[in-house]
Amino acid sequence: MRKFGLIGYPLSHSFSKAYFEKKFDRENILDAEFQNYSLEHIEEFPALIESIQDLKGLSVTIPYKESIIPYLTELDETAQAVGAVNMIKFVDGKLIGYNTDAWGFAKSLLGMVSPDIKKALIIGNGGAAKAVKYVLNRIGIQYQIVNRTKTDGVLSFDELNGDFISSIQLLVQTTPVGTSPNINEMPPIPMGAISSKHRAFDLIYNPEETLFLKSMRERGAKTKNGLEMLKAQAEESWKLW
Repeated sequence: MRKFGLIGYPLSHSFSKAYFEKKFDRENILDAEFQNYSLEHIEEFPALIESIQDLKGLSVTIPYKESIIPYLTELDETAQAVGAVNMIKFVDGKLIGYNTDAWGFAKSLLGMVSPDIKKALIIGNGGAAKAVKYVLNRIGIQYQIVNRTKTDGVLSFDELNGDFISSIQLLVQTTPVGTSPNINEMPPIPMGAISSKHRAFDLIYNPEETLFLKSMRERGAKTKNGLEMLKAQAEESWKLW
């Protein structure tokens, strides 16, 4: 039996296991199984993979998309360029890191953007944000990053104001803020400046509509959650596996 799974912490929000189980059943894939492997600390990773026979691939989620890299043998070209990994393939003793998040985000974003989208705000600066930055760079959308703490080239939330929000057209929410069960939370964005010219993409897919997306939609913005991205990156991961 080929073994696949997901590592991260916590994993209660994830649909990956259910997605792959349904895929295996639907496509009559009888020689594969998918499990969640909750790792409270990334240092537990070597012991985990030693304990699982016939392990062929792992998906990687928050908060380990960057910290997993030192444990890998090599990275593919996209993962190197992004600087984050969301999928590992095990080949002849090698652990090869890939980034299919970028593929999934790009495919899902296509239905939202138009030529008038020139500037974006990326909310968060972790591993998921790196895939978003990679895609926006490739399609020519300028972006600014906002995070809880100000660093070089990164704004803090208290630096955001209505004039700044009015100057952008796309907001991409990459943090876990608002993920189930903490559905009453959202990043502190000045919502008074949001209008129908804005587009909002939240990488979260559980709940289906986060408080962030709900607030954006109520002000006329076009919104999208991360479910289509999840499915696209999962299918790309399966092809590579």
